[in-house]
Amino acid sequence: MEFKHLVESAEKWCSGNPFDLIFAEEDDERRLDFYAEPGVSFYVLCPGGNDSFHVWSESEDCLPFLQLAQDYISSCGKKTLLEVLEKVFTSFRPLLGLPDIEDDSFEHYHADMEGEPGPDHQQMGVSQQ
Repeated sequence: MEFKHLVESAEKWCSGNPFDLIFAEEDDERRLDFYAEPGVSFYVLCPGGNDSFHVWSESEDCLPFLQLAQDYISSCGKKTLLEVLEKVFTSFRPLLGLPDIEDDSFEHYHADMEGEPGPDHQQMGVSQQ
């Protein structure tokens, strides 16, 4: 994607959360820098060619919170800038003083696993007569 489109996507994303896009540089790194009060900052290196996104922070306080986003980026499949930014925002919610969002991705699975086994499920070691 052209860098100017990435910048436009980042600016649009910033309109819905506390972060501001404070720097965008295409010449050396294709880098987007973001900042939010109280001192939460990170940057995204945007891919060129077949590379993937990379997120990092120069703040020692912010860096540990980026692990979730870094794991997400390195998982299978191509990610969009907006997907990466949303994962970073979720990671930083505690630093921003916002409540955590419950991850309900496994909620459906756990709901199916709870409760007693149905009549068609035989328990191990118990014979049904």
